[in-house]
Amino acid sequence: MTVTAITGARVFDGEKALGTVTVVVDGARIVQVGGDAPAGAEIVDGSGATLLPGLIDAHVHTNRRALAAALTFGVTTELEMQGANTSDNRAHISDDDTVADVRSSGFAITPPGGHPSELFPEGFRPGPPPGAKGGEPAGPEPLMPFSTTPEEAVAYIPQLIERGSDYIKFMVDDGSVEGHPGLPMLDQATLNAGVAEAKKHGMLTVAHALTVDATRMAVEAGIDGLVHLFMDQPHTDEIIALIKDAGIFVAPCVVLNASMMGITGAELADDPRVAPRLDEQWDKTLRSSFNHYPQGNIEDVLATVRALHNADVDLLVGTDVSAPFEFLGGLAHGASVHHELQYLVRAGLTPIQTLRATTSTTARRFGLDDRGRIVEGLRADLLLVDGDPATTISDTLNTRAVWRRGTRLTA
Repeated sequence: MTVTAITGARVFDGEKALGTVTVVVDGARIVQVGGDAPAGAEIVDGSGATLLPGLIDAHVHTNRRALAAALTFGVTTELEMQGANTSDNRAHISDDDTVADVRSSGFAITPPGGHPSELFPEGFRPGPPPGAKGGEPAGPEPLMPFSTTPEEAVAYIPQLIERGSDYIKFMVDDGSVEGHPGLPMLDQATLNAGVAEAKKHGMLTVAHALTVDATRMAVEAGIDGLVHLFMDQPHTDEIIALIKDAGIFVAPCVVLNASMMGITGAELADDPRVAPRLDEQWDKTLRSSFNHYPQGNIEDVLATVRALHNADVDLLVGTDVSAPFEFLGGLAHGASVHHELQYLVRAGLTPIQTLRATTSTTARRFGLDDRGRIVEGLRADLLLVDGDPATTISDTLNTRAVWRRGTRLTA
C-alpha cells in the first residue's frame, strides 16, 4: 500500500485545531500526526487548506447511490434511522470505498399506521428512487416492528438485534406536526418497555420526537438520544433542564425543521460548490420542501438549539435526508450536512463547536471509536477543504479531496 503524507494543511482533529501539521496515512489508517513526512511517501500538498475528519450525518435514510453522493461532499459515514442497511445486509457497502460507510437502526418501532406512513402519497410504493441503478444485493425482507403493547415492543427488540440493528429507534409521533393529527402513536407504557428491553441488551436507543410532549415521553422512557428537535413551541427552561439532566444527546435536524416550515434548500442548490454535484432530481428535491408545518418559526428552533448548547447538551449534526422526491424536499445527501453546519453557527455555536458535532461528538455518542478524529490508529476517513472552516464554517464546502479508509475519492 502507498504511504500518503498530507502536508502544509491546517488540521482540525475532531476536537481542536492543531495548526499546520503533517498527517500520514498507511493503508486504511492514520499512522502519524505531526513530524516530517516519511521518505518515499506520496505527498499531498495541503497548503491553503484544512484537513478534517470525515463528516458524519447522524440522521439519514439511504441506499448505495445516496451513500456515493454523500461521499462527494466529504460525508464518510451516514447513520440510518429507518432502513435496511443493518449489519446483516451491508457487506457490499462496508468494503466499498467509493461510498460512505453506514450504520442503521433497521426499522423503527411504531404502531400500525403510525409515522411515517402519513408522509407518502396515496398509492405510493417505496422502491428504487428515480435514476437508481441495479446491482445492490436484495438482502432479507426488512423487519417491520409494529407494536401496540409493551409485550409486542419487548418481543421485537431481540429480533431487531438478531437482524443486525446497530441501535434501536422508537417513533413517538401523533402526526400533528405533519398535518395528520391523531395518528396511531406509541403509548408511554409501550415506549418505556421497549427502551428498557433494548437497554437490557446493551443497545443505544434513539427517538423520533417533533413535539414537546413527545420529547417528554422519550425522556421519561430513558431514551439515550433524540434524533429530532421539537418545533411545535418555543423551549422553556424546564424542557431544556429535563433533556440536560437526562444526559440525552440531540440531533436537531434544523434543515428538516426548516423544510417542514416551507423553507427550501434553493440557496444551497444555487451555490456553485454544490450545484455540480447534484443531478436533476436531487436539484429539484433540494429546491422543494415538506411544507407540512408552515406555522412554525425557525427562529424558535434556533433559540432552542442555542439553549441546549448553552446547557452543555451534546448536539449532533443530522439532516433526515432520504430519497429524491419533491414531497421529501429541502434536503440532499451530503450537501445538507453543510447546510446544517451553517444553521448551527447561526444558532450560536462557534465553527469549531459545530465541527465537533459532525465528527468526534457523533462518533463518541454512537460508539464509533474508530473514526471522527484525526488520531494515530484510527480510520483514514478524511476531508481536505480550501480555506479554514474553523473560522468560516461555509468553507467546509470547498472540497479539495476526500479519503474513505485511506482511499482517495476520484471524480
